[in-house]
Amino acid sequence: MKINLQPGKKIYFASDQHFGAPDAKASKFREEKFIRWLDQIKGDAQVLFLMGDLFDFWHEWNHVIPKGYVRVLGKLAELKDAGIELFMFVGNHDLWMKNYFEDEIGCKVFFEKQYFEINGRNFLLAHGDGLGPGDKGYKRMKKLFTNPLAQWAFRWLHPDIAMKVAIYFSTKNKMISGEEDKEFLGEDKEFLIIYSKEKLKTEQIDYFIYGHRHLPMVLDLEGGKAKYINLGDWISYFTFGVFDGIDFLLNTFDNNHHGKKDLH
Repeated sequence: MKINLQPGKKIYFASDQHFGAPDAKASKFREEKFIRWLDQIKGDAQVLFLMGDLFDFWHEWNHVIPKGYVRVLGKLAELKDAGIELFMFVGNHDLWMKNYFEDEIGCKVFFEKQYFEINGRNFLLAHGDGLGPGDKGYKRMKKLFTNPLAQWAFRWLHPDIAMKVAIYFSTKNKMISGEEDKEFLGEDKEFLIIYSKEKLKTEQIDYFIYGHRHLPMVLDLEGGKAKYINLGDWISYFTFGVFDGIDFLLNTFDNNHHGKKDLH
């Protein structure tokens, strides 16, 4: 997919908000902060990429969606109505999306990694779960969660029961980064960096942009041949990416201004 930025416009990226966790009251503060950020970028945003796990759990029945998130959903609809293009990647906590966001908001939803050409630069975008070596337990679990028969069986549960069960297990499953997510493990152990380096052997990519890892990172790969970016989260870091057509920055939202934050 190709995107050409209009003069004065930018592309924004954010990931891993995990709204709803650990509970509605605690989540509300983060939701309000995220909405203030959306208001701030509205003036110069041409495209907004939501890179996965917007919710700590999300599931759609034919006529039912999870309770809550009215202000977040309304603000996204407002941005779309203002002419800002919205793209959403499904993460490991909200992979049960169907057509609600596309039908009600006009937000294009992706279930797999995507390639974009933006102002002549090549981007590989993905939430990041299940890519690269290792994490075999999660990969087996994802196959179960995405199995059509398993999804069909879950849909037959009453939504009140289904949501209660799912939220319990979702909050147990690393809503907040675990200890292993707080430190950089080294390029030879970070599975998304390993994956990106393998891609560079056969593909020309300028920017690899992921969520999932929670730890904000900007790294040069292969002597500056490409950049690896993990967007961080809206739990501990409140970080986001912005591309102006020339440079990519990883910033922190502090309610008042966009503060530059380059992290390794």
